[in-house]
Amino acid sequence: MTEAAHGTAGTSDTRLIVLRGNSASGKSSVAAGLREKFGRNLAIVAQDNLRRIVLRERDRPGGANIGLIGLTARYALDHGFHVVVEGILYADRYGSMLQDLVGAHCGVSRCYYLDVPYAETARRHATKADAEYLQQVTPDHLSDWYRERDLLVGGIETVIGADSTLDETVQRILRESGLEEVLPIDR
Repeated sequence: MTEAAHGTAGTSDTRLIVLRGNSASGKSSVAAGLREKFGRNLAIVAQDNLRRIVLRERDRPGGANIGLIGLTARYALDHGFHVVVEGILYADRYGSMLQDLVGAHCGVSRCYYLDVPYAETARRHATKADAEYLQQVTPDHLSDWYRERDLLVGGIETVIGADSTLDETVQRILRESGLEEVLPIDR
């Protein structure tokens, strides 16, 4: 069953945010910053968690994680959560699912691409505290995975450059998505 076959997702009150970019571009940090500022009722659907941890699947065209990401986001939206989908999410592999999800969402949807040059992603990667991860993901991996401006078809993404600080990026997304206006009382 394709994503389009699932009908609508969420309500007019839910927000969907898609964060894409290369490894070490800041996607997970932005998602965590959004949750910290917003509080409860914000689901983070992380590609790495579903693909690497839940399914232990390699990133490949047609992978099972693609549908699982879409289904998980739809489930959370349908249950009243605002959703952040974050990951590298290559356009040629995940683009159709993401565009179907955005098209099916009844509320405000915003897509962002964190455009960080390779040298900066390599620098950021080297500062990660997880020693095991640093051994598993080498600079050669980063180079192999890197795709310059891997934007979704249709111009649905806002590009945010490396010059935007973490706080500026989080505040911008809160404002542009309308999450800033619906901050929960019980945070």
